[in-house]
Amino acid sequence: MTDSAAQELDERCFLSAQSMPNLKVSEHFQVLKLLGEGSYGKVMLAVHRKRGTPMALKFFPRQSTSLTSFLREYNLSLSYCTHPSLTRALGIFFSTPTYYVFAQQAGLYGDLYDVIVSEVGVDEECVQRVMSQLSGAVTHLHSLGFVHRDIKPENIFLCDSSCRWVKLGDFGLSRAIGSTVRAVWYDSPFCTPEVEPAKEAQTEWDGTEEEMEEIWITVEPCIDSWALGVLVYCLLTGCFPWEQSTHDDRGYRRYKEWFDSEVEKEEKMRHCEWRGEEERDCYTIMKENQRNNPPPSQFEGLSPLAMTLLKELLHPEPKHRGSPEEILSYLGGPWLTETEVEENRKAEEAEKEARKIREEGGVEEELAREGKRER
Repeated sequence: MTDSAAQELDERCFLSAQSMPNLKVSEHFQVLKLLGEGSYGKVMLAVHRKRGTPMALKFFPRQSTSLTSFLREYNLSLSYCTHPSLTRALGIFFSTPTYYVFAQQAGLYGDLYDVIVSEVGVDEECVQRVMSQLSGAVTHLHSLGFVHRDIKPENIFLCDSSCRWVKLGDFGLSRAIGSTVRAVWYDSPFCTPEVEPAKEAQTEWDGTEEEMEEIWITVEPCIDSWALGVLVYCLLTGCFPWEQSTHDDRGYRRYKEWFDSEVEKEEKMRHCEWRGEEERDCYTIMKENQRNNPPPSQFEGLSPLAMTLLKELLHPEPKHRGSPEEILSYLGGPWLTETEVEENRKAEEAEKEARKIREEGGVEEELAREGKRER
């Protein structure tokens, strides 16, 4: 799958390179406004003059963008992003004297970063809606043989104001599963811990960048799993769990210590015989584990269910990291402690009401029996 996916993408890039036209933007499009910009270039909202179709035009400066990288992103988005929650190219690509440009579906309501309230996050129901869509989108991309490698709020675009339809975009760093890339460290909680050796090499090296020894890593789906885990935390809290996933970061170090103690405890449990364990509710076990080994303070407020999900996605060992598809099995339950408390309160009230109805029903039956005796 991996070799064939990469080879097929290369062939599409080769063929499209032979037919890329040169166009003048103003003759074919009415450019309305800037949607976003970054190191890659800029994205403009535009309307096709003949078709009247709204679209996003993504501009890549020719001076800093290779034709190969431009065509790779365009063809991947056009041919492989067939899931409803993946941003797809529209089959329009061209060059100008200063830019390479392709058209894609437009996210008219901004990106996910715009709706995250700092130190608050977003509504829990909204979080689960978003993660359900992203789980399907990323799983689909992986099934076709590619890893996104740049999942973050700024690359998740909104098709409505309530996040009922979101689309993952920006495939500039996407690569085929199993391919090798140079490990590049960047200061971000989304950067996986397995890239820490690259940071150490950069810190210790005192020569030129060209002379520094390169560290290579294999592209695997677990890279996206880590990013999805950080995103879950970010959406629930409006913060990041740590600044960077290295042992010299206090937040990550505390998480790693807690995680290691959790693993050690689970290992001991496997070697012991637990009578009646299969009869106990899984969520009850999660709650007991969280009471016995509380997570670090930055995870305060997250439910045992959410912490179990994060342990899956934020496993420090990449080969043991959970897949994006596993998110689906955690949907529907409480991800915040306050939600769990509220659900328990409602359940208790419902049980009291049911008990009251049963008791009242019992009294009515007794009265009915006494009435028959009197007759």
